[in-house]
Amino acid sequence: MAAWVELTASDGHKFKAWQASPQGKAKGAIVVIQEIFGVNHHIRDVTERFAKEGYLAIAPALFDRYQRDFDVNYGPEDMQKAMQVVPKIDIAKGMLDTEAARAAVASAGKVGIVGYCFGGVVAWLGASRLKFDAASCYYGGRIAALKDEKPKCPVIMHFGSKDAHIPMTMVDEIRKAQPNVPIYVYDADHGFSCDERASFDKAAHDLAWTRTMKLFRENVG
Repeated sequence: MAAWVELTASDGHKFKAWQASPQGKAKGAIVVIQEIFGVNHHIRDVTERFAKEGYLAIAPALFDRYQRDFDVNYGPEDMQKAMQVVPKIDIAKGMLDTEAARAAVASAGKVGIVGYCFGGVVAWLGASRLKFDAASCYYGGRIAALKDEKPKCPVIMHFGSKDAHIPMTMVDEIRKAQPNVPIYVYDADHGFSCDERASFDKAAHDLAWTRTMKLFRENVG
């Protein structure tokens, strides 16, 4: 069962989130953080996948602050629309919205966070600045610029060796700054875990999903 809900951040901003409930009692909760394409069909689907694994899952619409109901696909025109929003992003405000999402599902127990691309960066900051119990960060380009943050929970990261947006030199910087964070590199491109993108790589996705689920089972429930 999944539906839109409305949340309110601590600064009074009201925004939407896609929430999916498991069958039976939840093991815990997962906050799913979007790419720059909004809480689109793919992100809603991912949220529902976590619900099928037994978690109360929620995907906050972090772009509602800039354009309500922003939802695009992965074509060239969609990318252009997304890139018009990116310069407007205030990451501090994004953390307020992420915290509101965490609080909204905290009654289910421990809470993990997972994010993709832009969301991978938010997941990293969630691990260091908010009260999450585990974080899985997928190909977050700006993590390198924030590599000295101090995570308060177990974190894993996933990158693609063919990702032109995130060269291996950046991944090595993160690895050096965070020796206790497992960093997995896959023979894949940016966005390899999204089955609606041309860069989808099933083998890399499956392995990253297995590792993410192991992290959440051990630290969330």
